[in-house]
Amino acid sequence: MAVDVADPDTTALDLRDQRLVAALQCDGRLAAERAAEVLGLGVRTVQRRWRALTADGTVRVVVLPPRPAAVGATLLRIRVLRGKLDTITAALAAREDIPFVDLSASGDEISAISLTRPGARDSLLFRQLPLTQAVTSVTAATVLHVFSEAADWRLDVLSEAERMTLTPPAAEPPAAETLDATDTALIGCLDEDARLPAAAVAARTGLPESTVRRRLARLAASGGLRTHVVVDARRLGLEIDANVMMRVAPGRLDTVGRALAAHPAVHGALATTGEANLTVAVWFRDLAELYAFVTRDLGALGVDSAETVIVGEVVKRPGVNRLTARPAYSARSVARATSPTPSRGQ
Repeated sequence: MAVDVADPDTTALDLRDQRLVAALQCDGRLAAERAAEVLGLGVRTVQRRWRALTADGTVRVVVLPPRPAAVGATLLRIRVLRGKLDTITAALAAREDIPFVDLSASGDEISAISLTRPGARDSLLFRQLPLTQAVTSVTAATVLHVFSEAADWRLDVLSEAERMTLTPPAAEPPAAETLDATDTALIGCLDEDARLPAAAVAARTGLPESTVRRRLARLAASGGLRTHVVVDARRLGLEIDANVMMRVAPGRLDTVGRALAAHPAVHGALATTGEANLTVAVWFRDLAELYAFVTRDLGALGVDSAETVIVGEVVKRPGVNRLTARPAYSARSVARATSPTPSRGQ
């Protein structure tokens, strides 16, 4: 994935800005005073750099939706006739039940994740894609276990002590069904900007500011307010984006999956059905680092086989949809996408 280093949109951020991005990954609503104290920077410097990074769209902090209690996922690999790639890609990205869409660097394969109700005969997989003449093949694998996801990834520029200090105590996120109407309204207000001040949220919802502050603090403490930092990996000096599909012996699947989820390059790790039973998404500075990962790191873990697909274009991921003006994967869209209504998938 070649990048013009003179292009201001893809020039890597300096170390100070990368550390400020990493601080937001620890806590999307982190106060500038706290970040300044831990990182050894001036408060005004932190405020100024965060304003600059968010004002030009380099960094966005969004709220991830509450997890529905009964929703699964299917990993799709779709091969498409080259002349029809844009059409199929746009159709997939427009669907609310598809939060991830990547195009391979080879230009003939789409990788996507489809949200599905467990046991459902999804119309996309069983009817729509097979009937599309532009689609030459579809491989589907059910996600059995999520070892890590995009929001879990941390840019490796903070010390362990800094990261631990900036990260709030972990809590198991509540299911969407356990949140009341006020919680849902507050989370919905933060869909596009998770750093929206409490006063602004109060103005939008009509709730007292004291109530907003108390509710947001409770949601954050209970794991109900999950944030995600959206930033182009190339701005972090990570030029190579790839998906690696592996075959691991069943007795070692959990151990290998957990080990890879903790790897600094891995921003997603899934156990799946199918011939390849473990898939990881990785970011690296260059192909040499990717090669070392495949030969050294996977080799040391005893992976039986691995297939690597380099991502040529990110189309849709949490907080990003390059084909629409709307943020992808909002709380409201997931609620609609996973609703068991007759219109779903049509």
